[in-house]
Amino acid sequence: MKRILVILVVLAFATIACQLTSFTQAPATAPEPPPAPSNEGSINSQPQEVYSASLAEPGSLTDLYETALPGVVSIRVTTDNGGGLGSGFVFDEQGHVVTNFHVVDGANEVEVDFSSGFKTYGTVIGTDLDSDLAVIKVNVPTEELHPIPLGDSGLLRVGQTVIAIGNPFGLSGTMTTGIVSALGRTLDSIHDAPGGGFFTAGDIIQTDAAINPGNSGGPLFNLSGEVVGINRAIRTTNYSDEGEPVNSGIGFAISINIAKRVIPGLIKDGHYDYPYMGISSISELSLASIEALGLQRQTGAYVTNVTPGSPAEQAGVQGPSGNGSVPTGGDLIIGIDGEEVFQFDGLLKYLINHKSPGDTIILTVLRNGQEIDLEMTLSERP
Repeated sequence: MKRILVILVVLAFATIACQLTSFTQAPATAPEPPPAPSNEGSINSQPQEVYSASLAEPGSLTDLYETALPGVVSIRVTTDNGGGLGSGFVFDEQGHVVTNFHVVDGANEVEVDFSSGFKTYGTVIGTDLDSDLAVIKVNVPTEELHPIPLGDSGLLRVGQTVIAIGNPFGLSGTMTTGIVSALGRTLDSIHDAPGGGFFTAGDIIQTDAAINPGNSGGPLFNLSGEVVGINRAIRTTNYSDEGEPVNSGIGFAISINIAKRVIPGLIKDGHYDYPYMGISSISELSLASIEALGLQRQTGAYVTNVTPGSPAEQAGVQGPSGNGSVPTGGDLIIGIDGEEVFQFDGLLKYLINHKSPGDTIILTVLRNGQEIDLEMTLSERP
């Protein structure tokens, strides 16, 4: 089964604490391709060609590829239901490899293949269902470990060129290019939320760089050769005759700034705790919805539900009180710690990039036409 997370389009609410997110997602399934009549799978298989004395122009895409490729790995897993393929990259010189959780989910055996041709088995030492990240530990010769530098996804701008290198359809060392299509997107996480549905993953990069089954977990680079994202999912309504998702030019990657917060926790403790408020919200309101809700402004994160016993309830955040078809009466969050909130996606991005459980925040809400500041102490997602 080739692994990539596919997003089917539905209309729903996005959430910090509960369900109601913008997408429903599930891994695409397809039989793993049969081995070619060669040395594929052996320790002496033909390596991906990498030039030791490169003729590539410095700063070119060719130069980026040849520099980055030794740090990119292909991942092959076996599960009770068959097998799967994915991608990853070397995080440090201690043998930690980063990939997606959904690539190794349910794996009985994890094989990590390097571009040099070296193959080894790895052990999953940490997973995070909220960001869909996992860390694999490998014990390999030092010369096989080529950590890739990490960039700052906070500096990304829409229109900027990005490059993906990975293992789509088992074709290791494949490079594709595109641009940053949008920033600050949200997706369903794989972490079940109280009351049903899933928590929300935020600060997602949207790109039109071709991402296909097998790309999951691989790095997304900027032109400086720094990892700015980790490829996670595609949005598509089209499938091949074999049932495999067809790239539609809308792919999603976990921002590296989120990964830089999560990965050290996975290495140290095997998990990472996210800040938790306990609200559900609408990502973006239409003009008709704004009018129906009787809101005095067109931007903000409208609270559609407050989880009982949550930090939000304890802070006095109010959800809808209306009994009609439109859930009126909820607070409209317009600020956090003095930063303006334009929609829920931005609120979530701020929380997961800057806050941890136990931190105190100040929410500014619009209630009955008046601005109110509410102090809230965040807990960890249950």
